[in-house]
Amino acid sequence: MRPASAAAAAAAGRPVLVHSFDEWRLAARDLLAHQVAPHLVQWISHKDDGDLFSQPAEPEAAPAAKQGSPTVRISRKLMDMLQTAACCRVPNRWSFLYLVLWRWQQGEKEVMSAADQDGAKLHAMVKAVHREEHDMHAYIRFRERREEAGAPRFVAWFEPSHDVLPQVARHFAARMGRITWMIATPEASVMWDGATLHSTGPLMRGPEDIDDAGEALWLTYYRSIFNPARLNADLMHGHIPSRFWKNLPEGSVVPEMVSQAAAGARKVGQTRSVGERGGTVIPIAASKAQPQRDVPSTLDGCRRCELWKDATQAVPGVGPVAARLMLVGEQPGDQEDLAGQPFVGPAGQLLDRALAQAQVERREVYLTNAVKHFKWELRGKRRMHKTPAQREIEACSYWLDSELAHVKPQVVVALGSTALKAVTGNPHAALKDVMGKPFLHQGRWIVVIYHPSYVLRVPGADLKAQAFNAMVEGLREAKRLVAQAI
Repeated sequence: MRPASAAAAAAAGRPVLVHSFDEWRLAARDLLAHQVAPHLVQWISHKDDGDLFSQPAEPEAAPAAKQGSPTVRISRKLMDMLQTAACCRVPNRWSFLYLVLWRWQQGEKEVMSAADQDGAKLHAMVKAVHREEHDMHAYIRFRERREEAGAPRFVAWFEPSHDVLPQVARHFAARMGRITWMIATPEASVMWDGATLHSTGPLMRGPEDIDDAGEALWLTYYRSIFNPARLNADLMHGHIPSRFWKNLPEGSVVPEMVSQAAAGARKVGQTRSVGERGGTVIPIAASKAQPQRDVPSTLDGCRRCELWKDATQAVPGVGPVAARLMLVGEQPGDQEDLAGQPFVGPAGQLLDRALAQAQVERREVYLTNAVKHFKWELRGKRRMHKTPAQREIEACSYWLDSELAHVKPQVVVALGSTALKAVTGNPHAALKDVMGKPFLHQGRWIVVIYHPSYVLRVPGADLKAQAFNAMVEGLREAKRLVAQAI
């Protein structure tokens, strides 16, 4: 038996039964042809076991249309909006859509405008449906089943807020080729056999308990990329509404990881490999940098800055463990980098001459550098010295502080500006302000002299002699201070 026409049902005071947009469209066309006003029609939905993708049954013949009834013509844009809004689960949606259509037919084109009261509601319904389609595309999770004859290979469970299953099913059918799958919702299920979509009533009551190896792999990957140092739980909930979490595989592990982050994992979340990544370098004291990194156990294993990548090896300090006098240079040079010993190149030879004239025995002095790796740039075929940056000085202060604490010298001679900044921890310390003026710092005397490489570079014999004599005098002053401290 065919269903009664909408106009006949309205004339008899019976409700108009619809289930899909196509049924509503036929009924609305019939009602408009008979000029039945919206307030005279009662719409109700009914559910059946029909195919979501089938065409609606034709109604029985309606009474003759009223004389002069207008032909129903609407714009394609309005039709698309009505069809989309029909998927929005709001009370009296069919009545509202017929009201919009009636107003359009009466010449009230402003009903499509968001500035109109009904138009605003129509736009909001369309937006809600589009959002639900997007969320279903993004948050649906297929789980792979064991191969069974006639059964879909992948299954998924989703709880949509609006009737978007047919559109979403067509989306996945176009993208998954001949792979079979099923999407189940509380209201209906859709199966794809590789060629045709089939819809039924609900076949599942919730996510199946499936031993999916792919899902286990995904969870392992998700844990590995999770960075507690950058966790923002509020942002996560803002991006993914709470109703989706319970059906996402990662939803089962996120609470545990959030709890670990709150318990302290946030501070040590970044691994040592993060320090090797490229990107803009932000100058900041290593002691204040976050997150905290593992303290290197050996100088050769130090990765606190980038200099280790281009150096041959780290160059540690040498000398008596309990030396009273410590000399701190800037960094190893080319020959020091190759030999693994400080002050063995031309600068070291000049330093030996200065020590001899000052009557300071090199074997009684602890020699080290503020920076332990050679920083250089290539010029032709030669590796030329390049001054360390402040961030590199601060990164290497861990090793210099360890040497100072271990050796406990009474006097420290800073050779040049870089050594002065490293020894004092003051990035603004200037050589000219303290040259020839010993001062106390953290319970020990600091004497500042020129670095021997400066003496080698300074032009002219007279200037070289003056700089060298200043070095010798500074070393003599350091020797006197050592004698006074005994």
